[in-house]
Amino acid sequence: MTTDTDIQLSGPFKASDSSGHSHDVKAIRIFDEGYGIIDVYVDFAAPVDGGLYRDKTLVGNIIDRLRALGYVGPNFTHSDTGLQERKLIVLEAPEEFAAFAKSKGWKNLAEEFDDE
Repeated sequence: MTTDTDIQLSGPFKASDSSGHSHDVKAIRIFDEGYGIIDVYVDFAAPVDGGLYRDKTLVGNIIDRLRALGYVGPNFTHSDTGLQERKLIVLEAPEEFAAFAKSKGWKNLAEEFDDE
């Protein structure tokens, strides 16, 4: 589910997991502002297995999609286990992702405190 505080980074595409199953990704999105660490939300058209957020092949395909859109940097890790849902995988982006996110309209709220 998206809201007006989301920035959509990618529309629909297909991503395969390590067992070769293809999954329909509806969107990759982030919140429009945050404090440094960015969670990346990957919405699926259908429920995915509970542990797929750990599948390196699937996560790699998601990151490849972001790289095709302009992201330059290291791979992601998965975010907190409690954030994962049936149709949603949440990934934690590395620090280098912030430059890409800013180019898409993301605002780093921590920068407001740098001047003090």
